[in-house]
Amino acid sequence: MLEPTSHQPDAGPAPRGARWSLGLSAKLLALTVAVVAVAEIAVLVPTIANYRIAWLSDRLAAARTAALVLDAAPQEGISPDLTRQLLESVGAKVIVVKREDTRRLLAVSDMPPMANVHVDMRETTLWTAVRDAYDTLTAANGRILRVVGDPPRGADFIEIVLGETPLRAALLRFAATVLLVSLAVAAAAGILVYVSLNWLFVRPMRRLTERISAFRENPEDASRIIVPSGRSDEIGTAEEALEEMQRELSQTLHQKSHLAALGLAVSKINHDLRNLLSSAQLLSDRLATVPDPTVQRFAPKLLAALDRAITYCEQTLSYGRAKEPLPERRDVALAHLFDEVRDTLGLQSGSGIGWVVDTERGLMADADPDQLFRVILNIARNAVQALEARAPLDPERDQIRIKARRKGALVEIEMGDTGPGIPAARREHLFEAFVSSARRGGTGLGLPIADELVRAHGGEIRILDTQVGTTFRITIPDQPENRHHRRERIRA
Repeated sequence: MLEPTSHQPDAGPAPRGARWSLGLSAKLLALTVAVVAVAEIAVLVPTIANYRIAWLSDRLAAARTAALVLDAAPQEGISPDLTRQLLESVGAKVIVVKREDTRRLLAVSDMPPMANVHVDMRETTLWTAVRDAYDTLTAANGRILRVVGDPPRGADFIEIVLGETPLRAALLRFAATVLLVSLAVAAAAGILVYVSLNWLFVRPMRRLTERISAFRENPEDASRIIVPSGRSDEIGTAEEALEEMQRELSQTLHQKSHLAALGLAVSKINHDLRNLLSSAQLLSDRLATVPDPTVQRFAPKLLAALDRAITYCEQTLSYGRAKEPLPERRDVALAHLFDEVRDTLGLQSGSGIGWVVDTERGLMADADPDQLFRVILNIARNAVQALEARAPLDPERDQIRIKARRKGALVEIEMGDTGPGIPAARREHLFEAFVSSARRGGTGLGLPIADELVRAHGGEIRILDTQVGTTFRITIPDQPENRHHRRERIRA
């Protein structure tokens, strides 16, 4: 895995996911090699030290056996050949046994050498064994050892003097054999660990990064959303969370694109519709001057329908803007505002829908009259559509009920209907654009627009839990600078 250098031709930036996954694989390989190396050291070093101890212990055991033979035989009955054979079988040059205060030289070669290193097998620890094994492996040939160990029965200790060269040669052969076997086992284990970790972790992580990179290139393409593998571990949880996040983001982008397209389309429609409505208004103005009673009766309705069509266009356009204009607040007579909404919706007597208003006498709200009108109109229109869905209508059963009252510096308006109500599943997204509409052909903008306008007044709109129909509560606070004047007027 070579990294591109500065003198190589630039082939463009590598995909982030691929670069990251290669880095993870390299790190995993390096970690596996490091772990195997540590395991090799942890196994090889004590093994070599134990082999050295066992080799010397075998020589001491052979020396104890030879000491028993030599001790049992009369001194003058031991031939030089037998002594030499015993020493060769032990691999020693001198064998000495100490009893009480006497050191007995049981066997000795012709020229006993001087010992260079003293080794006491009775006081060996792991650290000293490892240190002595390293010392043996790095020593020069020809060094002489004096080894002391446990004695035969009835003696204090036994010592032998022997050359270190055979021990070093045997130790090197054993170390090479153990190293090769350990390397083979470690290589097999390392490959197994690497393949297992790569399969269990690196490949799923690479898949995650590839899906993230692919989704980043085109978030609106639903085919790029990751499909969870169904794993029950943390990676499976991450895949499920990523899928949910990508779906929500894709839906949000679709909604934004829909909104942008809707704004552009309505802008074009509004441009052409303005000319058409201007002509229709001229014709309706002429009709208003005709003295015919029938014309006089239908002309206001025609004008109201035209105004309503203009309002629809303006409402959709206003939501497509980046920001609603700030409210121009003043005192608004709520009773008169409710009558305007009723007339706009055509809910006069005989419409089939009852209009019930319960408001305090002379109740005023500190609000922008046009924006508050739009809020009440949007909620009332949704109520009308919900009631019309279960025609034939009955004004005693199908009603829109409005209750308004003042609570200190707040005006509270409750608008409800006796319709079928809103399902619980839709309540969570009630004030999201293009989501809340359940009516076929609806834009789903009415409640989001109402929520935006109410919040611009510093108020709140929320749905209440009721047994029948749907009820919204709107709170509009007075402006701080108007509260004192309102309290003075109430006192007066």
